[in-house]
Amino acid sequence: MQHNVLILDFGSQYTQLIARRVRELNIFCEIFPYNNFPQDLSSYKAVILSGSPFSVRSEDAPHPDLSQIRGKLPLLAVCYGAQYLAHFFGGEVAPSNTREYGRANLNYIKPNETFFDGITENTQVWMSHSDSIKKLPTNGVKLASTHDVENAAYKIEGETTYAIQYHPEVFHSTDGKQMLENFLVKIACVPQNFTPNAFVEDMVAELKEKLQDDKVVLGLSGGVDSTVAAVLLHKAIGKNLYCIFVNNGLLRKNEFSQVLEQYQGMGLNVKGVDASERFLGELAGISDPETKRKTIGRVFIEVFDDESKVIEDVKWLAQGTIYPDVIESVSVKGPSATIKSHHNVGGLPNYMKLKIVEPLRMLFKDEVRRVGATLGIDAALLGRHPFPGPGLSIRILGDITPEKVSILQDVDAVFIDGLKLWGLYDKVWQAGAILLPVNSVGVMGDERTYEKVVALRAVESTDGMTADWVHLPYEFLMKVSNDIINKVKGVNRVVYDISSKPPATIEWE
Repeated sequence: MQHNVLILDFGSQYTQLIARRVRELNIFCEIFPYNNFPQDLSSYKAVILSGSPFSVRSEDAPHPDLSQIRGKLPLLAVCYGAQYLAHFFGGEVAPSNTREYGRANLNYIKPNETFFDGITENTQVWMSHSDSIKKLPTNGVKLASTHDVENAAYKIEGETTYAIQYHPEVFHSTDGKQMLENFLVKIACVPQNFTPNAFVEDMVAELKEKLQDDKVVLGLSGGVDSTVAAVLLHKAIGKNLYCIFVNNGLLRKNEFSQVLEQYQGMGLNVKGVDASERFLGELAGISDPETKRKTIGRVFIEVFDDESKVIEDVKWLAQGTIYPDVIESVSVKGPSATIKSHHNVGGLPNYMKLKIVEPLRMLFKDEVRRVGATLGIDAALLGRHPFPGPGLSIRILGDITPEKVSILQDVDAVFIDGLKLWGLYDKVWQAGAILLPVNSVGVMGDERTYEKVVALRAVESTDGMTADWVHLPYEFLMKVSNDIINKVKGVNRVVYDISSKPPATIEWE
């Protein structure tokens, strides 16, 4: 894999967004914690320092070792990074008179500066800091100002070092992407060669070299990530890839048969294993969400281990791990700290003597979809909504019973089928129904009922890191609510979740 741009993470909520913007320029980049990055930087063409929730003046401020970077590689310091360079290298950082947060305009830009090529004065940028740079570091030259921030951007003479007080990666910085392109392409001369085609070629070659004639087993879920991983591996090793699709009893209605059917004709060697009774038996009486996740993870590994032993001499386990999973599992202490355990990260028990291969571990979700399109995977499959690894178990609040699973599967089917029928499915990032541990009074005919409540959830997002609830048409919600109450025995009330992430998560558990 090409190593072009290194991003040092100081715990900012925007660090992944920097990486996404860089990738949009067809430039490969990687995120590492500021205190644990590769010692060998010979393959990197540029470095970016992220923002941070910390103040450079606090005792616990992140303090990176830049001795292998400053003056040796082109460096762009964003927000905290800009203040760090000022504070520790001859300048001065002091508390701002007012917290500088939100939109601002660059009312001064130094003429003929490559960093601002194609950008005019008064361009909008996004500020997010409570300190200000009062004095530039040694050899610092001011490049831009706003009405309230004198040193909004600067460079250091004699080095290819640039620093900005604002966040170019966020949507509200109108020309932020252009600034990143000016720095990376025009100043640092980083090649723009990270495309889906190039990724497929490089990864297939890498997999062939790594796996040779070894057998690989892969757990298919029917989702985008595992499917793209399977097709990539199949392209590299053909018949030596063995795919297993486990029914944990917590899939969507009829999903087990539908997924197996969809893989026919793709050339993949897929075996379906119905272990639903085993999973539901192990989950009986468990209400705690983390215990549910861990139980499902353990049983899945046990089932998978049993099945992989049937195939002789398997050496590797393939997983559809993607980049946000990797970043969150090694995150800097800050806003990006792990919220809940992830089913793809954390290793295998010692008794499974398999090495792990993760062909998608450096890709964001939208990049996985683009790679899938390059591989010729059907657009309907690539457009599938994400579905949680623990399945409907974390959409049933409280303990799990076969009856509750059946009710939720029926509710979910009405909701998802309705989204497709009304042409709304592709406008939603993720949707589902949640069975609440609440009964409510209702009237059906002349009879009083005391039955279940379900919540519907639909969000829009690009990567699941943040999400807004979708303003579904009232007519649609009315129709779906009526259909659920009339067709699903045991439900007499439907509510719609209008929480955004943050502060809520997409799933309820």
